[in-house]
Amino acid sequence: MLKATQLRPGMVIVHEGGLFTVHSVDHRTPGNKRGAMATKMRSFKSGSIIDYRFRAEDFVERAVLDEIEFQFMYSDAEGYHFMNTADYEQMHVGADVLGDAVNYMIPDMIVKLEFYEGKPIGAVLPDTVDLLVVDTEPTVQKATASAVMKPAKLETGLMVNVPPFINNGDKIKVDTGEARYIQRTQ
Repeated sequence: MLKATQLRPGMVIVHEGGLFTVHSVDHRTPGNKRGAMATKMRSFKSGSIIDYRFRAEDFVERAVLDEIEFQFMYSDAEGYHFMNTADYEQMHVGADVLGDAVNYMIPDMIVKLEFYEGKPIGAVLPDTVDLLVVDTEPTVQKATASAVMKPAKLETGLMVNVPPFINNGDKIKVDTGEARYIQRTQ
């Protein structure tokens, strides 16, 4: 248990019987009234974002998550298949559990799956992932790095904006937190 004033973005808490991840926290003290923590939280079950105000003296239960390292193998109609790097046990996880992480999953990638009470609830991705550009507009002659960007489809189906000098077949580094182009790699 921790005080509501100790809430920070990214924490996973148990609230009203469900798991929530905290997106933002704002400590508010209106005039001569008591302080409160205004939070935006996303439900793991429904995916919806709620606003909730905790009193400063309230206690909140922080969820204890187990992180286990897995290697992503492939995806099919059943879901996404992973292999535990410690004991080679295989398991599959649905796209609904992984959320936006499916946009960055490439074969042989190492990720940490988060478990709560023995059930997978999400994946922790690396900060950046190198992905192949499969479809983008042709390069414009004499194009230089400028503020003008063009859309590009990556091997996982993710769409990002890239500079004009990026072509089909290029590998680019993508920020997994913001789904944005960082640089070309080779």
